[in-house]
Amino acid sequence: MSTLFTPMKALKLACVLLSCLLPFSALAKGVYMTPEAFLAESFSAAPPQIASLWLRDDIRDAAKQILNHAYPGMRIRYWHSGEGADQRSAWIMNEVGKTRPITIGITIVGEHIERVRILEFRESRGAEVRMAFFTRQFVGLSLQPDKHQLSDNIDGITGATLSVKAVKKAARFALFLHRLVINEESAAVEQAVQLP
Repeated sequence: MSTLFTPMKALKLACVLLSCLLPFSALAKGVYMTPEAFLAESFSAAPPQIASLWLRDDIRDAAKQILNHAYPGMRIRYWHSGEGADQRSAWIMNEVGKTRPITIGITIVGEHIERVRILEFRESRGAEVRMAFFTRQFVGLSLQPDKHQLSDNIDGITGATLSVKAVKKAARFALFLHRLVINEESAAVEQAVQLP
């Protein structure tokens, strides 16, 4: 008497299924958008100006509060165009999820996030943060007045908690830096107007 499903066949089937599932964690890693493509998407009307913001001690202190660690560089590069309320900036930064950096692009117009894109993901889990259902939650958010918190909640993703936190921290830091740049530019213009 022959059975259709023997223990040996079950073992072989389990091995085949496991071998099919293992590469999916490796598929999460990769470059999803180049920085050039992100900047072209962010500044479709006119090419942006490139600037660097030197991280003074007060900025470093704020970065430590927002990111929960010291920012590793002495300055941060950003791209911008427009003036006043129409000021647009784009920030590309790396923030560690669990063990590896996630490269995140954030575009801000006025004081609100216009887009968040995951440019490169290096972790083995949590790549769902690159999906539109997650990143579109950031659109329209700003920083709460006098705080370094987002103006609304972001829904988490089961199994991607650390990646979600990394994207949220990067968004908060970009909003903080954008606000800082706008305030410094406004102060410089005001000071120039007051000069005799």
